[in-house]
Amino acid sequence: MQNILITGGAGFIGSNFVKFILDRDTQYKIINVDALTYAGNLENLKGIAENSNHTFIKADIRDRVKIDEIFSKHNIDTVVNFAAESHVDRSIVEPEIFLTTNILGTQVLLDIAKNYWKVNPDDKYCKEYKPGVKYLQVSTDEVYGALGKTGMFVETMPLLPNSPYSASKAGADMIVRSYHETFGMPVNITRCSNNYGPYQFPEKLIPLMIENCLKGKKLPIYGDGMQVRDWLHVYDHCSAIESVLNKGVVGEVYNIGGNNEKSNIEIVKLIISTLGKSEDLIKYVQDRPGHDRRYAIDNTKITTQLGWAPAYKFEQGMKETIEWYLNNTEWIENIVSGDYVKYYEKMYRYSK
Repeated sequence: MQNILITGGAGFIGSNFVKFILDRDTQYKIINVDALTYAGNLENLKGIAENSNHTFIKADIRDRVKIDEIFSKHNIDTVVNFAAESHVDRSIVEPEIFLTTNILGTQVLLDIAKNYWKVNPDDKYCKEYKPGVKYLQVSTDEVYGALGKTGMFVETMPLLPNSPYSASKAGADMIVRSYHETFGMPVNITRCSNNYGPYQFPEKLIPLMIENCLKGKKLPIYGDGMQVRDWLHVYDHCSAIESVLNKGVVGEVYNIGGNNEKSNIEIVKLIISTLGKSEDLIKYVQDRPGHDRRYAIDNTKITTQLGWAPAYKFEQGMKETIEWYLNNTEWIENIVSGDYVKYYEKMYRYSK
């Protein structure tokens, strides 16, 4: 059994990945670390609190002493780093926390992992590591910048981030790459398109529009709403990460896309139609600074080399996602009200 450290495991994608692995893979014992900032929610981990293969620890990846203690105590030999500040709007208002968490936090993880993975801990230049050890950095297609009306992101493109958020993720990617090139660390980087699915924090487009529709509130759309994204169901993202962990070539980057290019206004109108609401709820607002016009992922590399492909058709995935939010209105209300923070201790026992 491998001991896998999952950082950011109480967030949207991280919590779904924790459950995904526990549901289908018995080879991992999961050490789940999350700082429980505003987007980290222990309600996302309901149902696995007593799972013997899962341990939750409240910790910040920037805390070198705590992370070192976790590696030592739990004999970590695999890392999947989801931990990140990820909301573009917040990065425009407060970029510093994005830079420190996403870049310096990644460096702390890499540095400590490097120290524990060496066969000869006395040789700081040693490039031989325990078999099977991996460090997987979960990144984003936003590091590539924006596309025109045609073309797709491929792994060999230069990184041209346009927001403090995407710049911080690009910086983290470069540090991960450098630790492979300099120290021989067995790393992979995945860059995904926009995720959707259950447990997504309701500041993001899809859950926000669902929530506002249900309450009859206005649906704020940036600019003309024609920004295009490639939408990926979070379960497909989880299966792709598992494929990279099991089959990925050391040092390689893999793009993960859902083959679903949709404009923001298309998404909003689909939600309105599904919920039987009026398009009069749509309210166009001033576009945010540096708003990328179009993203599109070319996932040829992961599909041909690792045999992965998205399983979700967008229409079915959206139907299930909307149904989930309809059936979990209390979860949304706890998030919006902030009540979820008050119940952390009641819902989960923090591991020391």
